Amino acid sequence: MTRRLAVVAKKVGVSEATVSRVLNGKPGVSEATRQAVLSALDVLGYERPTQLRGERARLVGLVLPELQNPIFPAFAEVIGGALAQLGLTPVLCTQTRGGVSEADYVTLLLQQQVSGVVFAGGLYAQADAPHDHYRQLAERNIPVVLVNAAIEHLGFPAVSCDDAVAVEQAWRHLASLGHERIGLVLGPGDHMPSARKLAAARAVAGEVPEEHVARAMFSIEGGHAAATRLIERGVTGFICASDPLALGVVRAARRKGLDVPGQISVVGYDDSALMNCTEPPLTTVRQPIEAMGKAVVELLNAQISGSTVAPEELLFEPELVVRGSTGLAPRG
Repeated sequence: MTRRLAVVAKKVGVSEATVSRVLNGKPGVSEATRQAVLSALDVLGYERPTQLRGERARLVGLVLPELQNPIFPAFAEVIGGALAQLGLTPVLCTQTRGGVSEADYVTLLLQQQVSGVVFAGGLYAQADAPHDHYRQLAERNIPVVLVNAAIEHLGFPAVSCDDAVAVEQAWRHLASLGHERIGLVLGPGDHMPSARKLAAARAVAGEVPEEHVARAMFSIEGGHAAATRLIERGVTGFICASDPLALGVVRAARRKGLDVPGQISVVGYDDSALMNCTEPPLTTVRQPIEAMGKAVVELLNAQISGSTVAPEELLFEPELVVRGSTGLAPRG
């Protein structure tokens, strides 16, 4: 017990006596200090005293599918900073292949009595994925916010970048450069943001031949494999569902001895870190991460505070950032 008091006191920056007063429910401690002590208990893995277990921790789960795609650390930074300003502590939960699943993380977060959960790029975006853990959160009335498009009927508020506007901007840019054979490199068939992007492409182009659409895992390797197929079918302009996919397209073009942007033009999606430092610098559609992240935290905090939040989707406008990976379509 003495060691626990010392560890928690050091973590919070208060005296052991102050920690003892919080744990024993005695007066003389500010609410901010009290919450900080309770959060430290949760973060350090100590059980709360029995009389305090009914309260939710000032912890918020931030569940991400990976950290290799720079867009997810970028969201984590914005959301984590905004949570900290409200006295909430983010708990980063990152999935790994063969490791802890999204559902496992939800179980762990519920055991820690978290105040809420933010999901970015999770299974909620895939129609064929398991969704029981989302229903579990809803049944327990845990505040939840989703980042980017989700399947229908989950009943959670979402903050999304407008996929339709993103594809329209990218398509018109490539068309203005003379590209007639424009292809799409998207995620799996049940991936909702990818489905929206495909629908938007068909709306702006009138028709997109199925042979000009490739599905891939969200990685450089996935983009490489998909682009290899589309290049063989004569595609010269590529619209990709993520920046790593776009970098895979650039790599595939070079492996085939094709110049980017002289022969192949590539548009990414996200404008994640270092995309202006690639060779060539990547033309991409920028998600407004700062504005989206702050909106996520506002929605979550409103729920934590007891306000009713409609399960609606807030759409944020993207911005096409033109760099060196797009150019005039090759002649002939």
